[in-house]
Amino acid sequence: MLELEHPEYLLALLGLPIMIALYFFILNWKKKVVTKIGDEALVKELIKDYSPKKFFTKFVLIAAAFTIGVIALANPRIPTGAVKENYSGIDVMIALDVSNSMLAQDIKPDRLDRAKEFISRLIDQLPDDRIGLVVFAGRAYLQMPLTVDHDAAKMYLSTTSTNTVPTQGTVIGDALKMSYAAFNPKEKKYRSIILITDGEDHDDNAIKISKELAAQGIMINTVGIGSPQGAVIEDPQTHELKKDANGSVVVTKLNEDELKEIASNGNGIYQLFDNTDNVIANMDAQLKTIGQKTFAANSLINYESFYQWLIGVALLLLFIEFLLSEKKRMKIKAAPAVIKQSVFLLILLFSVFSSFAQSDINSIRNGNKAYLTQKFDEAIGNYQKATTEDPSNYKAWYNLGNALYKKGKPDDAVHAYEQAIQNADSVNNKEAAWYNKGVVLQNNKKLPDCIDAYKNALRLDPGDADARLNLQKALQLQKQQQQPKPDSTKQQQKQPPQKKPQQPDKKQQQKQQPQPQQPQMSKEDAEEKLKALAQQEKDLQDKLRKGSASALDKPEKDW
Repeated sequence: MLELEHPEYLLALLGLPIMIALYFFILNWKKKVVTKIGDEALVKELIKDYSPKKFFTKFVLIAAAFTIGVIALANPRIPTGAVKENYSGIDVMIALDVSNSMLAQDIKPDRLDRAKEFISRLIDQLPDDRIGLVVFAGRAYLQMPLTVDHDAAKMYLSTTSTNTVPTQGTVIGDALKMSYAAFNPKEKKYRSIILITDGEDHDDNAIKISKELAAQGIMINTVGIGSPQGAVIEDPQTHELKKDANGSVVVTKLNEDELKEIASNGNGIYQLFDNTDNVIANMDAQLKTIGQKTFAANSLINYESFYQWLIGVALLLLFIEFLLSEKKRMKIKAAPAVIKQSVFLLILLFSVFSSFAQSDINSIRNGNKAYLTQKFDEAIGNYQKATTEDPSNYKAWYNLGNALYKKGKPDDAVHAYEQAIQNADSVNNKEAAWYNKGVVLQNNKKLPDCIDAYKNALRLDPGDADARLNLQKALQLQKQQQQPKPDSTKQQQKQPPQKKPQQPDKKQQQKQQPQPQQPQMSKEDAEEKLKALAQQEKDLQDKLRKGSASALDKPEKDW
């Protein structure tokens, strides 16, 4: 279906009535001039070759060129593929525990890594379902709303760690509430929550909430990560065994009883995570008992534009208007050769222009096809070709940044997003490029730069909840880095850091990243910004809890 990328530009068509009024003003002025001359025979002799019809034709050509030019500015376009795709599936919210107890290694390499691996494979098993992600520890956050873009879901999942939620604990009840809030309230079925946790804290409120959600037609399935015998936790800061306030080594145990009760109340099943294939097969079979609904989702990321053709038509009309005389008689054979050559040259230039304008569009289209099939090298080549053909093409730079990020080239991706920002043709496009730049910088452990990127995104779109949440996380991590760590040198002498190859310690990486090019935010500024963002998050949490106790009132513990 044909659509306009910038329909607001059509307001320029309000200039048409002004042009029409000017046309009639000129006609009236000509009549007055004739009247002033007075001698009718003289007037007829003077204007005998004048053609009012040709004068009107010239006006029509100018007005038509103006109208077509305005429409070209609005950029008519059609999607190069299906605008919407129909899916038959269900809505699945995954609630993932990211508390420090998930670092226990009774399941290798640790509970959190195995849980993330399980979720990634489960997403592949649910190709037509909409997937959302909630992460929780001492508080619950909506990490990703429901979407059929499973690649995006995996990207969000890959960035999840115990640092994602600054407050420690295991508030299962809040996680269930946040998951419920992410569903469409008008839907009363085809919804499921998959809770993945070790259930370290017993949450009586979770039992009550699971019954309430079951009454709303939501199936709750639980997966227990860990062992009932328990395991010790390695402190991510010191790489020593975590101890409680009494100095005793912490042993975190899987709370199976609570998870079984939640699943029973939620008309779902509980599974102990022992074998990934078995758990996925059982979960898939359980979800299929819900039935499926049909829904449509946007899946298109590329459009074919027609503005260049309209601009060509508008220029052609103006050229014809320029050549058209207002005289009644004009023999074609008497026309100078230069006019004939001009017409030929115009047609030639128009053909070249159209071919050139389509070249970069074709490159982007080919890049998008390669990107969707995960042929990122081919996609990068096509996008780079498009940027060479048109260095000001925002879409080419933006898509190039996405492909470079997927290929594991964060520095090159940041450069591409910077070019996209410079060439953005709208506020929304510029905000999207700033946000993506912030995500790449945050994943690359460049906190000051990513904070600056998220701030710029929020200045352009204060309502971007994802940018606000990511900024809050980045500020919290920066605040933790600025806090002094006593005896850190002695601790490193006793035991050198041991980074797991599967999940490197993120805070150690952040300390190793030099930041010379970006001035550091002051601690007071960071704390003030964080306090304001935390208040917004608190308002949402209070609304979801409906008067229940805050997660910050949980017993003080950091696992």
